[in-house]
Amino acid sequence: MTIEATDWLREVKSKLKRGNKMLFAKDSALFAELNDIIIRESHKVMVLWALELASGVVNTLKERYTDEMRPQIALDISRAWAAGEVKMPVAQRAILDCHAFAKEIASPEDIALCHAVGQACGVVHANGHAIGFPVYELTAMVLRFGEDDYKEALENRVAYYIERLDYWRKHYGDYQGEWAEFMEK
Repeated sequence: MTIEATDWLREVKSKLKRGNKMLFAKDSALFAELNDIIIRESHKVMVLWALELASGVVNTLKERYTDEMRPQIALDISRAWAAGEVKMPVAQRAILDCHAFAKEIASPEDIALCHAVGQACGVVHANGHAIGFPVYELTAMVLRFGEDDYKEALENRVAYYIERLDYWRKHYGDYQGEWAEFMEK
């Protein structure tokens, strides 16, 4: 086990013991490589990456809460925002509604997943929101896997994040959707 792995594992275990809702800091050693990529990456690549990842989480939430549409609405409106079909206030309201849903449910794992979706949707505004998705999704994974059975799963998930960033870096030109004027800058 590397020093970095020891550091982030210790951090997570400490936060679990304290009952923290967020188990990772944005600058966690687990995210070192991912953070290095995010700060260099184009806005379009980051939006495609974040909305793809959010889509998977939205599907999970739809399976668990069949009558709840706020995460899906936040995702759909954020896509429309990136395409220039709606303005920021409309998207912001949908994202805040997704976060509000998290306050109405009891499952700590699903609460974290709602916040992950909100953070991913916020990437349309700025790349700075991008690390929020892994912070919350990996928190949900720790809660699902249990206290001592998550190291490999989390490291694999971070590798997947990096793989998908690499994919979108190479293929963002293949995206057939429209981009808002602010996304073209």
